[in-house]
This record gives sequence, structure tokens and C-alpha cells, in this order.
Amino acid sequence: MFLIYGSGELTLKGYSDASFQSDDDDAKSQSGFIFKLNGGVVTWKSSKQDTTADSTTEAEYIAASEAAKDAVRMKKTTSKSWVWYLAFVSP
Repeated sequence: MFLIYGSGELTLKGYSDASFQSDDDDAKSQSGFIFKLNGGVVTWKSSKQDTTADSTTEAEYIAASEAAKDAVRMKKTTSKSWVWYLAFVSP
């Protein structure tokens, strides 16, 4: 079984976001990311951050860092013949 995402080059787009100190009990932020390959979702995650961020900017950096780690993991587990483009977009 194969998944086909159109013809031509494959474009991977990653989106990440964070909600600063969204948990009143422990002041932890929530973060998440989604990756789309030629428009189709290939992976996503939403979780409470392990580290307590001191600012909205830090929470966003933590979310982007987690997304980047997943992008590296995907690159290592896929075909090396694909052309990958990674663009983190702020909605």
C-alpha cells in the first residue's frame, strides 16, 4: 500500500503554537504542532510543556523546538530521494 501526495516535489510544512501558562494549577504552557506533506496531515501532537516558560516567547520557542525534533525524526525515517522543504508558519 502506498500513499501518493500528487506529483512533483514533496513539500513539508510545519505549524506550531503555544498557549502561555494555560494551566492555572502548575503554570505550565500547552503546545502543539502539525505537519502537512503536500497538504495532507502526516503527524501532529498537542501536550503540556515539561518546562515552565517565563514568557509567551519562551513558550513559543519550546513549541517550535519540539516540532523541529519531530521534523528531524521524520527526515531520518523517510526516503532520502525525497526533496524536503520545511517552513514554520505563524498563523
